[in-house]
Amino acid sequence: MRTIIEPFKIKSVEPIRLTSAAQREAKLRDASYNVFLLAAEDVLIDLLTDSGTAAMSSEQWAAIMRGDEAYAGSRSWFRFERAVREIFGFRHVLPTHQGRAAERILFSAMCSPGDVVPNNTHFDTTRANVEYTGAEARDLVIDEARVPSLRHPFKGNMNVARLRELIAEIGRERIPLCMLTVTNNSGGGQPVSMTNVREVSAVCREHGIPLYIDACRFAENAYFIKLREPGYAARTPIDIAREMFALADGCTMSAKKDGIANIGGFLATNDEALSLEARNLLILTEGFPTYGGLAGRDLDAIAVGLHEALDEDYLLYRITSTTYLGEHIAEAGVPIVQPPGGHAVYLDAAAFFPQIPPHELPGQALVVELYREAGIRAVEIGTVMFGRRVPETGEETLAAMELVRLAIPRRVYTQSHIDYVVEAILNVWARRQDVHGYRFVEQAPMLRHFTARFEPLNGDSVPSR
Repeated sequence: MRTIIEPFKIKSVEPIRLTSAAQREAKLRDASYNVFLLAAEDVLIDLLTDSGTAAMSSEQWAAIMRGDEAYAGSRSWFRFERAVREIFGFRHVLPTHQGRAAERILFSAMCSPGDVVPNNTHFDTTRANVEYTGAEARDLVIDEARVPSLRHPFKGNMNVARLRELIAEIGRERIPLCMLTVTNNSGGGQPVSMTNVREVSAVCREHGIPLYIDACRFAENAYFIKLREPGYAARTPIDIAREMFALADGCTMSAKKDGIANIGGFLATNDEALSLEARNLLILTEGFPTYGGLAGRDLDAIAVGLHEALDEDYLLYRITSTTYLGEHIAEAGVPIVQPPGGHAVYLDAAAFFPQIPPHELPGQALVVELYREAGIRAVEIGTVMFGRRVPETGEETLAAMELVRLAIPRRVYTQSHIDYVVEAILNVWARRQDVHGYRFVEQAPMLRHFTARFEPLNGDSVPSR
């Protein structure tokens, strides 16, 4: 095969600030070993998230210049609405400033205390928005997804048998909706098959349960279906996406992912009664229903980006680049979630640092070491993000897996940047036996990973504030 090149030319550049090892050590201490608290200018390669970090295209920048900033009924809104309907097919579209706002509105309108919301795997903000209503977020991913080293083409799939068991156990009346996250972010960026979407949809319709898709990375999921699922090789990503959404009753979307925009999202639904209630909540906290907390120029950028995310040349480059990173480190023995995901490579921190037990936060240790080694910022997807401190005992409930996500921003980094990341990971891998764990010094009751303070267990202490 020929080398897969970036299917774009660079028209504008942003300087990267190089830092020394001593500078990075000081920055880590000042940030209490939480890379969320680092200044972006002190990060060399930022793989913290692929959310809102994309480089927009010349067509998107041209669309921004067409932005209509009318408060109500702007031309930008109608272009945005048309793009969403063309791809997703739902009747009612409500723009929001980002995906978690769409989640908050959806769950506020549909969930009550004591309810249970099944998902293949809830991501952090999705789980928090469910639980804020007093409902329970229940993960029902297939068993294969719990084994990082196991290769499976669709490790993001929901366990349909367990979904049926849940309905029989608690009753349909306690399940206001079912969610399906494509791709499955918390489970390693793994895709969901069309067969699985169809089976989940059939169970939900049998029991009268609305099915909503978390569509943040819908284009990547559609392309994985094209590559891996029999019968879809000749289909276009947009056709596959339309088939997928036709099986659902609505979706939430962070356009900061496969909308290739820096801000924005939406809630879409076929339920007219829900749309009316959601619209009232939208007006209360986001803005008028035709702008939803966004500038007109943002709506226009998303309208273009949603279609660009479905371009096959772009998707081939996107998936190949992520796979390149994953396979190069895996060949050297670095444990990762196999196969590599669409938007990110997930390091198996528990296997990377077997000497660090889960309650000493091996994922956080790996995140710190990547920054210490090379100025790379990643994110822990493990006990820090998904564990809980039991108030009565002070003990930690542990996450199912201890992962570190290297999320690749869209159209931002070149092949040489990825090679630099490979080299840095291998350097940390070579000295892995010398790394110690961490403990919490301070944490919030929800979404604690954003603001927590840590202390290394090798005797160093964090500076007082």
